[in-house]
Amino acid sequence: MTVLTPERAASVPAPPGAGVPAGGRRGRGRAGLVLAAPFAVLLTATVLVPIGYALYLSLFTDRLSGLGFSGPRQAFIALGNYVDVVTDSAFHASLGNVALFVLVHIPIMLGLALVLALLIDSAVVRLRRLWSLSVFLPYAVPTVITGLIWAYLYSPNSGLTALLPFDPLGKTGILPSIVNIATWQWVGYNMIIFYTALQAVPRDVLEAARADGAGGFRTALSIKVPMIRPTMFVALVFTVIGSLQLFTEPLVLRGFTGSVTSTWSPSLYVYEAAFIANDYGRAAAASVLLALVSALLSALVMRLSARRSR
Repeated sequence: MTVLTPERAASVPAPPGAGVPAGGRRGRGRAGLVLAAPFAVLLTATVLVPIGYALYLSLFTDRLSGLGFSGPRQAFIALGNYVDVVTDSAFHASLGNVALFVLVHIPIMLGLALVLALLIDSAVVRLRRLWSLSVFLPYAVPTVITGLIWAYLYSPNSGLTALLPFDPLGKTGILPSIVNIATWQWVGYNMIIFYTALQAVPRDVLEAARADGAGGFRTALSIKVPMIRPTMFVALVFTVIGSLQLFTEPLVLRGFTGSVTSTWSPSLYVYEAAFIANDYGRAAAASVLLALVSALLSALVMRLSARRSR
């Protein structure tokens, strides 16, 4: 049997909440619920309800009853809309276009953003604020205006087509044209993210590398880039999600060329199904499938990020 002296008894920590009355603990719990209520309401109204409604619409379709004089009625078809979307060749083509866009756009855009951020962070570039503002400025331009500007530059009367080895509005040139528009708009945004992460790199580590004789290129490649790798993976996840939702650029260019069809991207496919064909069930099913693809790719990127961190 152990006897606690007054000194030892005073050093024994009290259990959590030992000195708090039961009414006080309940009051803290109610206060937490009150503080979390606005977020829960917004999450339910803006995320959970739309997702649930999309899932509900994807299980139904409109069909005419009798001779059709009474108008269409909703018919439950279970997974019929999903089968139609998965077996639709237009949806396959839209996924292929976006896959090519992702493979070309993401390495170019993120790579260029990283290089610009490293240059601005180093002593190579002067007038850092001016360079940062000039590169970031295209992001401040609305996407529709950006598409219209580049659509005019791609037109035969602008003179830009004479400098290019391909027609930017032709079937073979429309993908590089869309990649160029998206890269021009988003490279500054990601450059600011990378530059902000570079500012958090400990200066003493960089000074130690310089003392060991490491040059600017070696320091950037071996120290700066590995230390901002988590930020790079986050930017990669957001870029993948945004690329799968490609919509505005091909929609704007569709008015200037016939190379962009109404189902060129999955988002255009959903738009055509919902607002042109009035097939809301098929549009909802395509949206759910696109969301699942985005979630799977995001989970894959995050898994690779966690593995590289370990």
